[in-house]
Amino acid sequence: MSGKARLLRATAGFVVGFALLAFGAGSAYWLAHSPLFPLRAIELCTSVAHAPRADLEAVMARHAGGNFFAAPIDELRVALERVPWVRKAAVRRVWPHRLEVTIEEHVALARWGGEGLLNTYGERFSGTADAALPHLSGPAGSEAELARRYLRFSELVKPLASPIERLALSARHAWQIRLANGIELKLGRDADAAERRLSRFVDAYAPRAAAAAGALIDLRYPNGFAVQVKG
Repeated sequence: MSGKARLLRATAGFVVGFALLAFGAGSAYWLAHSPLFPLRAIELCTSVAHAPRADLEAVMARHAGGNFFAAPIDELRVALERVPWVRKAAVRRVWPHRLEVTIEEHVALARWGGEGLLNTYGERFSGTADAALPHLSGPAGSEAELARRYLRFSELVKPLASPIERLALSARHAWQIRLANGIELKLGRDADAAERRLSRFVDAYAPRAAAAAGALIDLRYPNGFAVQVKG
């Protein structure tokens, strides 16, 4: 094949490719702007327990209308995830003319510090809760660790018949627990060692825990613990 023929063939291939690209772009533009494909409805497909439904519906109403193919579903998803108690939102197109919205709500595990809530993933979120929740506190960035240890510590103290009311991690990474009956437990540093100390205490003291209500108990000893009865 001569060089001229190859050039003509390459040119023809380029023209055809460009024409197909232009046709595809034109078709996409037409689909996104055609009045033949209106967005008629945005439907919330999840029943919500805490997220204010009125706020969700207001967000969906602001994004209603327009063209089905041009609907800004990512923008809608981000706006929905700003609503209190919404952890994740998903939006999908359903042919021929509606969007479906599904919501994952936060599950409150505890109150965090002086304000805000913590979910079961150890994520802080905005919202209000009337339920009795434990208080967790610690340095910034320690939320997930606090949530994880709270669940573990809660299992360990079950034989004491008094749930954890407060769990704190100090700036020096020392752990302290307050139970609902007023017992305060100093666990020291190193979370794994703190678990072992707490388990040892529960095994030894569970039958007498009721008598120690309100006591301050220091578990930071290698082979025992110290009990200080308040008052």
